[in-house]
Amino acid sequence: MTKFARDEFDRVPQSSSRQGVHRLVASASRAALWPVLLLGGIALAVGLVAFLVLPKLGFTSSTTPQAVATAGASKPSAAASPSASSMPSPSSSVQASGQPSPSDTPSSTPTPTTAPLDKTAVVAVYNGTTTGGLAARVAGMVQGGGWPLSTVANWGGMPQQTSSVFYKGAAQKGNAEALGKLLGISNLVDSAEFQQPVVVILGPGYK
Repeated sequence: MTKFARDEFDRVPQSSSRQGVHRLVASASRAALWPVLLLGGIALAVGLVAFLVLPKLGFTSSTTPQAVATAGASKPSAAASPSASSMPSPSSSVQASGQPSPSDTPSSTPTPTTAPLDKTAVVAVYNGTTTGGLAARVAGMVQGGGWPLSTVANWGGMPQQTSSVFYKGAAQKGNAEALGKLLGISNLVDSAEFQQPVVVILGPGYK
């Protein structure tokens, strides 16, 4: 027992009855969640079937995003790069333009020119060796080649080391070259020491 006096709060009615208000609310809320849970389970089952079962049965989309992206990337490259067969080759473009090929152009290399030959110029023949009759024999060859003779004698000047053909000026160079080829003499000298246009001096060793 307490030491305090009883008040109005200590009075409990005799016919009090307990009421389950909270129980009714709880049962009503529990019944409202079943449809939501049922729909969630159905959606989960459909998702699992679509993700796991359908790919194994062959029900897949024919155009995946990767295939679409690959096709889209390949089209610009094919349009930007023409095929090798459609590009004109350098050889065909040159032929179409009508320009001549390097083989058709005339050669610019000048042909060697030979000095003019004047067989009216007289030729002197001197024997600078100790072989008798050599000047006369060579003079016959010169005359047989078409040149007139001026002097045929032994050489009385400075000793010669080799056979030579002396000519006066460029006008007689052709005669000197032709005589050198005829007589087998390769030493040709442009000289103004002689009065004759062309002088042949036979040196040691000439046969």
